[in-house]
Amino acid sequence: MSKEKERKVYVVGHKNPDTDSICSAIAYAALKTKVTGQTYEARRAGQLNEETQYVLERFGVKAPRLLSDLREQIKDVELKEVEGLKSSISIRTAWEKMREYNIHTLPVTRNGKLEGLITIGDIAKTYMDVYDSTILAKARTQYRNIARAVDGEILTGNGHSYLSNGKVVIAASSKILMSDFISKDDLVIMGDRKDAQQCAVDMDAGCMVVCQNAPVSERIIRQAEEKQIVIIRTRHDTFTAAQHINQSIPVKYFMTRENLVTFKMKDYVDDAKEVMAKKRFRDFPILDNKGRFVGLLSRRRLLNAKKKRVILVDHNEKSQAVDGIDEADVLEIIDHHRLGQSIETMGPVFFRNQPVGCTATIVYQMYQEECILVEPVHAALLCSAIISDTLMFRSPTCTPLDEQAARALAKIAGIEIESLAQEMFNAGSNLKGKSAEEICFLDFKQFTVNDTVFGVGQVNSMSADELKEIKDIVEPHLEKARKGHGLNMIFFMLTNIITESSELLCCGPEAREKILNAFDLPDDAEQIMLKGVVSRKKQLVPTLVSSLQQ
Repeated sequence: MSKEKERKVYVVGHKNPDTDSICSAIAYAALKTKVTGQTYEARRAGQLNEETQYVLERFGVKAPRLLSDLREQIKDVELKEVEGLKSSISIRTAWEKMREYNIHTLPVTRNGKLEGLITIGDIAKTYMDVYDSTILAKARTQYRNIARAVDGEILTGNGHSYLSNGKVVIAASSKILMSDFISKDDLVIMGDRKDAQQCAVDMDAGCMVVCQNAPVSERIIRQAEEKQIVIIRTRHDTFTAAQHINQSIPVKYFMTRENLVTFKMKDYVDDAKEVMAKKRFRDFPILDNKGRFVGLLSRRRLLNAKKKRVILVDHNEKSQAVDGIDEADVLEIIDHHRLGQSIETMGPVFFRNQPVGCTATIVYQMYQEECILVEPVHAALLCSAIISDTLMFRSPTCTPLDEQAARALAKIAGIEIESLAQEMFNAGSNLKGKSAEEICFLDFKQFTVNDTVFGVGQVNSMSADELKEIKDIVEPHLEKARKGHGLNMIFFMLTNIITESSELLCCGPEAREKILNAFDLPDDAEQIMLKGVVSRKKQLVPTLVSSLQQ
């Protein structure tokens, strides 16, 4: 399976999602997954309202996860997958790994967690900046690392033990002079001189590195074993052995531990670019949400970040879409609203817009067109969406197609429409414990006409008393909400499902005048009562837009 095919596609509705945008996303994601075999995942663009929560809970469906931003994230970038090194391995091994991976930085990990980073620059320091003959002991260097650094073999002694005391010396002088500068536990580099080998044993050296594959007598080996001296034999001459021996130092001695610049998989690419621009590093470690090392990210790889792929349902206006929509790859739009300031796409997309009362009706049509049976749980969700959007067929947006679809879906799901509608509307108007701000934006859409940006919220209820309570909470808050969200005007519909009418609350300069003019109401009207107006989409917004355009 190709990388492209493995990438999931998000199916998402508008901000301040209603029952239609959530249920249609869930059912359409299931349809697309069945048809294509790829992964389509329903998401939500905001908090669920009470009605939608009730529907999902009633039919045992888990709420989709939140998708708040469509900008590219680190998880959309192909990382350099590199295995973490143990802090005890030698810088020689680290160098070999860098050459193998063609990389300048390696992570040092322990149980998957990042401990530090080792770079080519750190390794260069071991050659350019180290003048300390005791550095191998200070770094607690393992004897097997020393053997590997000089391409040698251990003739005797414990390769897993450490050089923890002493210095590195080269036995190039006479035995008398050697005894003056060789101390207990030193590492002595020597050739084939038997007197030098014997002197090192006599002085209780910690390790003997015998060069040019020189012979070591059984007597010397036996004495070394008794004193627990490690003997390493290498084919290199003393110059080469001395030059390479610092490569045995463990990476933990030179690695960077403090002030590591790391990113999480959920971090946004734009934010990462900003941080990277201020740092001189070539590669940056990436961690998962549990702090485990995942891979390395370079500036070059950021250029190849894959755009998030998304299908939009129940909206087509940019102001209602998830943040970052401009940076996403929009594959399809399935909607039943007016065409407003539509989303721009890089290429042509599948766009389906029908004058019906609900997106769920279109989704049901698409199931039929693909000859795929709707599962009972998805039928229940789609039926609920149609009930919600059409106010159980009372809204002027409702078409015969909506009612036919709802009744067919109810049959598949085994539900009774009238009782479900009653329970849904009761749940939707039960706003106890919610703040004025929360109620304002439970079911809210934003629109732009010329230079005017306005929003319309709506609450539906079967109880006039309940609508009066909601009005008392919301009305004093509208001006604050308008300013807080940078809107020119706010309108709030208190819709009575039984009387099929709405009281309209207005806020903002000229908001009241525009509505009075649009619906030809008297200037001295105390309340703005719109009889027969229950649909934001088909009745309020088109009339208001027409008035604003004039």
